[in-house]
Amino acid sequence: MSERVGHEKAGDTERSLALTPSEVIEHVYCPRFTWFMHVQNIAQHEDKRYKVLKGRRVHRQRETENRSYLRRKIGAVGKEQEVYLASAALRMRGIVDEVLTLGDGTMAPLDYKFSEAPRQVYRTHRIQVLMYAMLIREAYAAQVPRAFVAYIRGRHELIEVEVTERATREVTALIDEIFAIIATGRLPRRTPQRVRCRDCCYGNICV
Repeated sequence: MSERVGHEKAGDTERSLALTPSEVIEHVYCPRFTWFMHVQNIAQHEDKRYKVLKGRRVHRQRETENRSYLRRKIGAVGKEQEVYLASAALRMRGIVDEVLTLGDGTMAPLDYKFSEAPRQVYRTHRIQVLMYAMLIREAYAAQVPRAFVAYIRGRHELIEVEVTERATREVTALIDEIFAIIATGRLPRRTPQRVRCRDCCYGNICV
């Protein structure tokens, strides 16, 4: 795994509580994930979930199989795999499946998903690659106008996500929300989509 950290060491960023894409996505799914994890310090034990375990196996397999493969159809001329990026300024960190260098001089993240391609990228998947794009832009001092999500079940489709200032402001606003909950300790409202509560690891203790 490659490692690239902005202006600080990885340990310093970890101690400043830089958020991972998983933590931001869980907040989008339901803000109470943030409260249980970061205010109450109750772990969710996601490592026991089938989809998580399967996803990790797929990522390891892709890292081995695709080491020399370049997606030339989208203009890739170089890539790094499994790159750890962190930024205290952005308050985020994560491991990018692939950091692509494109022929026009720009860069882009690519993230693999063990699922079939949706009609349009899910909001959670979009937020994840947007976070990676923001980290790449800072760490490499590069332009990152787009990101990619590769869905590897079914037709193995690659979907492009536009990286705009409006989109990155949305990510920053979510991170602000999370840190506000952590700072105040207030209990946020549950998601209005109560069907999500059925598969929630905090379902038995959430009131």
